[in-house]
Amino acid sequence: MQAAVVDHYGPAENVRVVAMPRPEPGRGEVLVRVHATAVTSADARIRAARFPRGFGLLGRLAFGLRGPRRAVLGGVYSGVVEVLGPGVVDLLPGDLVCGMTGLRLGAHAQYVAVPAAKVARRPAAVRDDDAAGLLFGGLTALYFLRDRAQIGPGDAVLVNGASGAIGTNAVQLARLAGARVTAVTSASNADLVRSLGAQHVIDHTRDDLARLDARFDVVLDAVGNLSIATGRRLLTPRGRLLLAVADLADMVRARGKVAAGTAPERVADAEYLLQRVADGSLRVVNGSSFTLDEIVAAHRLVDTGRKVGNAIVRP
Repeated sequence: MQAAVVDHYGPAENVRVVAMPRPEPGRGEVLVRVHATAVTSADARIRAARFPRGFGLLGRLAFGLRGPRRAVLGGVYSGVVEVLGPGVVDLLPGDLVCGMTGLRLGAHAQYVAVPAAKVARRPAAVRDDDAAGLLFGGLTALYFLRDRAQIGPGDAVLVNGASGAIGTNAVQLARLAGARVTAVTSASNADLVRSLGAQHVIDHTRDDLARLDARFDVVLDAVGNLSIATGRRLLTPRGRLLLAVADLADMVRARGKVAAGTAPERVADAEYLLQRVADGSLRVVNGSSFTLDEIVAAHRLVDTGRKVGNAIVRP
């Protein structure tokens, strides 16, 4: 099979497409033929060893000292079950599936072996590109807004980084919960976030959030440029600050009204989001698509920090 590998940390050009043996599913696993995957901000951070401040050494210990221990990156996939491993009884070859691979990575390839228990069934109404684009940002947005902030009707919600993978989902999920959404993005993406449900838009190139007079019940930072100190100034007395991207210091200090960390990859949550896409209440924003041979260009796009929605790769 063809796969994109990273042998050493560094720029996008370090990603190479090579031929390698197709993985064999072990007990309780299935082999999935990958129809679509995505290059996410997490992939780009791992590839470049560009970990949040304070996580440099910890990141290298977790992923590899000089290069990724798992050379095939990619944490999200959508495709078709190809082969069943021993002990798998609730899936069949040909089933439409998608999911997240966690620290196993491996989805930037034509095939990936994954635990059957972590596979979500993809409704036929949801395209592969949309399933692959949905899960990374959608699961993060759902976890922070629903589980950590318990948003509800009438809440004033600020989404910082509203045009990215997390932000485009957060705007819509907040709207579906009945919240009033203010989106922070560039002027060029204002119409996009309004179409997703934002009632107010702040141009981050012109307005300094630290000097904003408005206060919010929920502030979700999907970019990583708000600290606990600056974020708290934007909160109402009962407000919650959600740091989807946080450095080590803020991660350690996050408690009470401040939440940080990573979202769990729960199949039930993935299937909830997939159903929202299938019924038309949630829209997946895929900004660019690439073939596997073009994956370096996808990494370059993510590195700019100006990616709109998701960078989809079709192996």
